Amino acid sequence: MTEARQSRTLPFRKPGFGHMKLDAVDVRQAASAADIVYEALRKAIIEGELAEGQNLRQDQIAQMFNTSRIPVREALSRLEQEGLITTQRYKGAVVAGLSIEEIEEIFEFRAMLEAEVMRLAVPNMDRRTLDAARAYCKEFGREPDPAKWGETNRRFHYSLYEAARRPYYLQIVRGSLDRIDRYLRAQLSLTDGVQRAKREHEAILEACLAGDAELASRLTRDHVLDAGRSLVVFLREERS
Repeated sequence: MTEARQSRTLPFRKPGFGHMKLDAVDVRQAASAADIVYEALRKAIIEGELAEGQNLRQDQIAQMFNTSRIPVREALSRLEQEGLITTQRYKGAVVAGLSIEEIEEIFEFRAMLEAEVMRLAVPNMDRRTLDAARAYCKEFGREPDPAKWGETNRRFHYSLYEAARRPYYLQIVRGSLDRIDRYLRAQLSLTDGVQRAKREHEAILEACLAGDAELASRLTRDHVLDAGRSLVVFLREERS
């Protein structure tokens, strides 16, 4: 094969790279279309802007984002893997709903996992961690906008959990919260859940400030279980 023929078959040739057959991608162009569609849909689902059972038409979404259906299919596939959407016969992709039993199981799992994360985190907490958690705790208690309660709640918990240095644990916690976030927002908005959560956050923070890992762990477990029980009662009343 001649050098001219080689130069036509190679995507690029740079000094020091030889004849590597690679598709050169400019990483400075940031997120892919699939990432952008995924993040937008995920946010709309967990914040309740897309209702349970709502149909997600690929052609309509592609038109909204001025892209082809390929990145839309990729984004929907990722959302289905996370349990945020399901695929139904004749309807295609729809926003997933959760049964009472599934919600109870998610909260039982969260309580077990987050209590352990907290127990591991407390010995590693420094002043910066505790100051950040205190600020988020106050912010949650003062926040008047229900749309911001879920995110502020996460920031408080994550600011403490990160000291555990268990990124895989936090990834699982995030996935669990994504699945029930829209239900929690409704429960916090329509019950006294915010005031109760505020008191429980303060108690957890005090245990962390005292360096009492076992107490902070127990309070975290009770906090998650109490939120789950409150949500189940709320949903049973709503669905009846």
